[in-house]
Amino acid sequence: METVTAWGHENVMSLHKTTIEVTKEEELTKRGDCIIGARADMGLADLSEAFKNAARDKNAKIAVTFKAGSATETVTGSGHPDLTFTHETDMVIRKSNFTCSRTLMVNADKSAAELDRKLISALKNKSQKLTVNIEVAPP
Repeated sequence: METVTAWGHENVMSLHKTTIEVTKEEELTKRGDCIIGARADMGLADLSEAFKNAARDKNAKIAVTFKAGSATETVTGSGHPDLTFTHETDMVIRKSNFTCSRTLMVNADKSAAELDRKLISALKNKSQKLTVNIEVAPP
């Protein structure tokens, strides 16, 4: 399991209908309406090679659990052979099967707009810690 620590931000909107993002960036604008965590301690490039290799299997299942305060939410999706995991700052969960250097997983079962509002409300506070646990289940 990979664990990423990020933080809330007053501009967390969580309104995007197809993606969820966590970033190492410190400042967010309201245009980044898929971003739920800032100041992350890892980007995709920082994930372990073992995780990256497992997640590139076309049958891999990936689960990402977000925890902030008393709110917890899990998003599940798929790995993909085209995942590069090279982006230095961002991790994007996608409901589609589009891949790029920022993609963590595809075919997700939730987008930012579908996340529990209790979780999002907590993440509107810059001092709120967000723990992101990422697991890949082999096929």
